[in-house]
Amino acid sequence: MSGEIHLSVVGAGQMGTGFAVHFRLHDQTVSLVDHRQSNLDRARERIRESVQFLNEQGVTTMSPSAVLDGVTFTLDTEVGTADADVVLETVSEDLEVKREVFRELADATDEETILATNTSSLQVSDIAAGFEFANRVVGCHWLYPPYLLPTVEVIAGEETDDEVVEELVALLEAVDRKPIVVQKDVPGFVWNRIQFAVLRECMHLVDTGVASLEDVNTAIRDGYARRTAVLGPFETVDLAGLDLFRTVASGIYPSLSDRDTPSPMYDDRLEAGETGVESGKGFFEYDRSADEVARMRDEQLATLRVIFETDEE
Repeated sequence: MSGEIHLSVVGAGQMGTGFAVHFRLHDQTVSLVDHRQSNLDRARERIRESVQFLNEQGVTTMSPSAVLDGVTFTLDTEVGTADADVVLETVSEDLEVKREVFRELADATDEETILATNTSSLQVSDIAAGFEFANRVVGCHWLYPPYLLPTVEVIAGEETDDEVVEELVALLEAVDRKPIVVQKDVPGFVWNRIQFAVLRECMHLVDTGVASLEDVNTAIRDGYARRTAVLGPFETVDLAGLDLFRTVASGIYPSLSDRDTPSPMYDDRLEAGETGVESGKGFFEYDRSADEVARMRDEQLATLRVIFETDEE
């Protein structure tokens, strides 16, 4: 798959608008489909704000108006997906909602159109189960924000055609992403399984009094995460030596958390109304809005992006 690609995005939330921004920055046309006009209106503003931010950070010189000129906003799924090479669904993380969306997409699109889901936890095979068009349903899980984080998981369901996976990988590479192919359709795929395994152990360390919540958070953010930004886990083992890591693993593994239910740290805070940044308190207290906290995160990601791109050159 090369040249101009027409992408349709179903779901005009934060991730959907992020897709529109990223593909437009790579000169692809985008149709953004949603069932509410208010969502599309907000998406237009989000796109404008995101591109302005990327201009300020030196990520792009493309103007918000130039980006928006290549985006079609519509409430009509059939109109919005009629000429699509790829449809990327990013609606709520609910199995039945997604299945209903795919039923509609199958009726509206050509038999050659790739139907991709941005699910982060549902199995692709469950989304496509029983559909005659299951061979063209594929997982395509991006990290947020998609225009700053390059890795995308491509997941084949039990009936997904190999050619669909290959074409999607080629599309992602054409728009400067780094696809990883998930070869088994397991819950959470690769990224979320690693993320939640780390998070489970972090909570276990706090629950059992090994270290404070603040110190565990610091250990990951300022230690582990900084090193893994330049060396992946297997590279780290190679550098230190497999014999050393095998010895250490033998001693540590028996004491690692293996609980199969979420830590009570969640329930205690949820019962107190401490739901996170939006409420002003979660695991930490916040005196800034969610938008301000997200902007701080994105500024740092934009800085890292420039550093990594310079190193690759």
